[in-house]
Amino acid sequence: MILTVRTTTGRENIVIESLRTKIKNENIPVKSLVHPEELRGYIFIEGELAAIEHAIKSVPHVRGIINQEVAMKDIEKFIVPEKQEIGVDVGDVVEIIIGPFRGEKGKVTRVETAKSEITIELLEAAIPIPVTISLNSVRIHEKKKEEKEPEL
Repeated sequence: MILTVRTTTGRENIVIESLRTKIKNENIPVKSLVHPEELRGYIFIEGELAAIEHAIKSVPHVRGIINQEVAMKDIEKFIVPEKQEIGVDVGDVVEIIIGPFRGEKGKVTRVETAKSEITIELLEAAIPIPVTISLNSVRIHEKKKEEKEPEL
């Protein structure tokens, strides 16, 4: 059974870490914990109701359980990566849309199509720092301008 746990908005990752530690230390039979970045204030927990209730008891920033089972098809979109054909090339400027660098723009320095990852250098950083990030975490801000061949 998969249930939704309400948390304090912005504290989902802290709750996940607290739960992970408690579940491991107390050997609570919880199968998985998921926090989709785009879903603020909620996490999903897979296990039996009694185990989930025991796991979240006294954990800071937990606001309660939504006592209605969640179907796998309803959360699949959050945990199964989308296959998308993004035409990102070296030299393009992209904007990061999720994660700790959300809102930052960077120039693409390498494209790993097999892994669906790109390496970018953040534009606003004082020192260029390479950051490797999933293609699903960015959107194209500006395509590299094509250089024209000089006419002879």
